[in-house]
Amino acid sequence: MNRKKLPVGQTTSARPEGREGQTARRRALGKHETMRGIARYLKPYLPLLALTVLCALVTVAAQLAVPYFIGRAVDCIVGAGEVDYDAIFRIFAAIGGCIAAAFVAQYLMSLINNRVVYHVLYKVRLDTFAKFQRLPLKFLDAHPYGEISGIVLTDAEQFSDGLLLGFTQLFTGVVTILGVLVILFLLRWEVALVVVLVTPLSLFAAKFISSHTYKTFRRQAEVRAEQTAFIDEAIGNLKVVKAYTHEDENTAFFAEQNEEYRKCSLRAVFFASTPNPVTRFVNSLVYAGVALTGAILAISTAGTAAVFTVGALTTCLSYCNQYTKPFNEITEVLAEFQNALACAGRIFALQNEEEQPSDAGKTQLGRAKGEVSLTDVCFSYRPEQKLIEHFNVQVGAGRRVAIVGPTGCGKTTIINLLMRFYDTDSGSVAVDGIDVRDMTRTSLRKNYGMVLQETWLKHATVRENLCMGRPDCTEEEMIAAAQAVHAHGFIRRLPKGYDTVIGGEGSLSEGQKQLLCVARVMLCRPPMLILDEATSNIDTRTEHLVQDAFARLMEGRTCFIVAHRLSTIKNADLILVMNAGKIVEQGTHEQLLAKGGFYAQLYNAQF
Repeated sequence: MNRKKLPVGQTTSARPEGREGQTARRRALGKHETMRGIARYLKPYLPLLALTVLCALVTVAAQLAVPYFIGRAVDCIVGAGEVDYDAIFRIFAAIGGCIAAAFVAQYLMSLINNRVVYHVLYKVRLDTFAKFQRLPLKFLDAHPYGEISGIVLTDAEQFSDGLLLGFTQLFTGVVTILGVLVILFLLRWEVALVVVLVTPLSLFAAKFISSHTYKTFRRQAEVRAEQTAFIDEAIGNLKVVKAYTHEDENTAFFAEQNEEYRKCSLRAVFFASTPNPVTRFVNSLVYAGVALTGAILAISTAGTAAVFTVGALTTCLSYCNQYTKPFNEITEVLAEFQNALACAGRIFALQNEEEQPSDAGKTQLGRAKGEVSLTDVCFSYRPEQKLIEHFNVQVGAGRRVAIVGPTGCGKTTIINLLMRFYDTDSGSVAVDGIDVRDMTRTSLRKNYGMVLQETWLKHATVRENLCMGRPDCTEEEMIAAAQAVHAHGFIRRLPKGYDTVIGGEGSLSEGQKQLLCVARVMLCRPPMLILDEATSNIDTRTEHLVQDAFARLMEGRTCFIVAHRLSTIKNADLILVMNAGKIVEQGTHEQLLAKGGFYAQLYNAQF
């Protein structure tokens, strides 16, 4: 779908696209790769699947025996007063036994199928979610969150539904068809030949339609993912939408998406609904052909040794019904199965995405001294759009470095490189003389404390949020960290104090959330700190108090401070002034003001 206008709330385009670009969003595996992926998940359940096949065989055998006994019962009725009731009662008892056996086998088969399918669904969702943890940030930044969550939830659910139908009806249907053909050849080859000659019409029609059904369901899944992503982002940015009165534009954009989804769904439903009437028509031809052939045989063989009785004709017609019924069910299942394959293809395509390189064999960084160097660093989110070029800076242990500059100059990108959320295109980032690419990400990030402008608190108690970085901390240490950032007062006023569950909309103000994030870092006391507009949501009075707490926290620690309010970085040991991905000035606050250059212009513009 070509997006000519981006409504307010649709923030995807603002994210840095990964090197794979937006084409990754529409990438899905082919049928063969998808089937291999399904087989991989089913492999641990082969014994249960074998038991399912056995139950299917018992079910079909019991059901196929019933028409044979009914035919024998018909032959026991010769005419008025010539009825063998004893034989009929024995036959009815045998029919009852067959029905009971079929019921028990089918019940067991349903239990086994449900167990297999929902265990597979559990494993698929678990593996897909775990995959997110191993994907590089460039992939997550390039894809809407709603689309990714739709793959885990909606696509996985559709996949399991199609798989369940396939196991429940496909096995029994195929076995029934094969069983009926064998029996018909044993009873009368002429009747079986009629069935075999007419059946390919149904198979060709089903194959032609199913090939188109897969494409339409795959497109439907893609459009549904786009729609889910837009809804997720539009609702998440609803305040912005209302602030700029873009409700009508968003509604129009959603209507455009909804119209495309309607068209895709109609095409998918059309192709999914077509096989049933087609196969029913062909099956009616089969039934008519069997009835005509059987009637001719009954008349022509009357009084001969190879007589074709009325009971035998009744049996053949019953088998004909049993033969044609699975075709109707299978064609319905195939439509659902095509949808399941399309959804599974998207799941496995995500699971096959390239992961971030493994840290196996890398150096474990202990507690760092805090010496950081960036040497001739070049980096860009997209190759065609340059960002950081030939960036050089040496930061001694315990020094405070402020990074300032206009929006889009690369300040946050430097933070991403320090934390190794992204790797440099060239050049190196080193801590204590060791290239960060030669050490494990976990050991590197444990040495950093990070407070961002965008606060993040999980849906849990205040205590769990504060102790996330140090689960083994004492109560006294936790309270001391909260007091240091002046958060203890409002926490104590919450309904359950530190045991109050937070994380929902409106539970805390943005400023209070940011104070908790600052306290969380203070509790960890890492050797290096990254503060990216860490006090942007705090009022001026509280900011002064928190700055005092930061001053105590930063003593003896290497600190990187990203700030727009330049008054908060006057005491930095080194200020890096960036513009267009390069350092244009560096020095202390007084030195840069004395130069009267770019920094002085930025500083004076705020007063």
